Amino acid sequence: MAKKTGAPSKPDLPPYFNIDPAAAAAKLSAPIDTPRFAKAAAFAARGRDDLARRGYAPDGKKRLRKFSTWEVCRYLIPVNPAHLRRVLRQNPDLPQGEGEGGAKWYTLDEVLRLREHFAEEGAKDREYQAWRPEGLPAKVVAVANFKGGVGKTSTCAHLAMSAALDGYRVLVIDLDSQGSMTSIMGGQVEDEWQTVFPMLARDYARHLQAENRVREAAGEAPFGFDETLTAALEVSPRNLVQPTHWPNIDLIGAQLNLYWAEFQVPVWRMQMRSWPLWDSLQNALEEGGMLDDYDIVLLDTPPALGYLTINALSAADILLVPLGASFLEFDSTGRFFDMIYSTFASIEEGENRARRADGLPEIRFEWDAVRALVTRFDAAQQTDLANVIQAYFGDFMTTYRQELTAMVGQAGEQVSGIYETDYRDFNRDTYVRGRETFDRTWAEVKEVILGTWWRDARMADAATEEV
Repeated sequence: MAKKTGAPSKPDLPPYFNIDPAAAAAKLSAPIDTPRFAKAAAFAARGRDDLARRGYAPDGKKRLRKFSTWEVCRYLIPVNPAHLRRVLRQNPDLPQGEGEGGAKWYTLDEVLRLREHFAEEGAKDREYQAWRPEGLPAKVVAVANFKGGVGKTSTCAHLAMSAALDGYRVLVIDLDSQGSMTSIMGGQVEDEWQTVFPMLARDYARHLQAENRVREAAGEAPFGFDETLTAALEVSPRNLVQPTHWPNIDLIGAQLNLYWAEFQVPVWRMQMRSWPLWDSLQNALEEGGMLDDYDIVLLDTPPALGYLTINALSAADILLVPLGASFLEFDSTGRFFDMIYSTFASIEEGENRARRADGLPEIRFEWDAVRALVTRFDAAQQTDLANVIQAYFGDFMTTYRQELTAMVGQAGEQVSGIYETDYRDFNRDTYVRGRETFDRTWAEVKEVILGTWWRDARMADAATEEV
């Protein structure tokens, strides 16, 4: 006798069917009023501090780890470990490191001292110290894209650390009011007066002073100074710089109140149309002597083409544009380039119209180089699209695509850079692959920086010969 089978079971409906409105209402809290956001912000601030301290010492301060003999010889100084030990025995005044036997550990300060020694006494065909031509200013590198989540801050932070390990003196300027770069660098910023805001305010105040001198000479009443502008005149750009846990990286940090600049700058511009607001940051860097104090200045920008980003782009010699290998990020980056063109072409047109009328030379914005960099790259799934992006952007692109590895993700969770993590926490091969992600990125960026310095030096030599 044949068995009877039940009717086939119906597939489960999608979760958005049969939602009971009354049950849904029962899950809701009371309507949210404005003070509730303050409470949420306070909880988030405590949580942010707690998470940030994952990469900090027990006293709440960040400290840079030490580097082993293996790391020093593989990544920092091109010498054989046996030769390094022999040199240290012969020169007891050099840093000897900590630890027993051959397993020595060195601070970055000690590594930099060792690099100086080998540069003077080592083989002449080895590069013990990174090159920078004498007499030329620092290179200013802006990392920008108006799409969030593309890896701007991570790229900027790792470039700063790469350059520092290479021996360069680095200044990082956080222009994003979210302050993520400031957290990575262990910075403490109490209010907007410890950010770039007073640099912008000071530039406007100085322009206002110059206009008032003209007005007074013409017998006209001067423009008034409010408390903000008066205070800004007393702020030196150098006083905004704070040291970090890296001996050769300094920081001008950011915090939420920096966003106020996006509202205040256009107000000043409306009051004084002759003020070239886009030059404020560059003027402050030049006036403060920071282009002589440092080798590289890195600007981490907010995800928007606002007044802070415009200042960063105007001050930059080199523009780096991180993007993911996706259609939306490719499309967004193309629109970002279009907005850069529209913004700066408009500034050039407006300024040069007035300059031509006054018989003054015209201005033109110019960048040494622009590079778009693919970040968070998954070769198994994104190679075809990355190749298409490469084809369309052409010489704007770097050749290396920054891969996302497990080590990159873990370092981000600890609010640290890859170079700050101890390789003993990983499999050695995992560490080498993870580090290579940013080593190769730095190699391409360094090549651009050195090439532009070389070109600048040749142009300076040619100008001197003509004189």
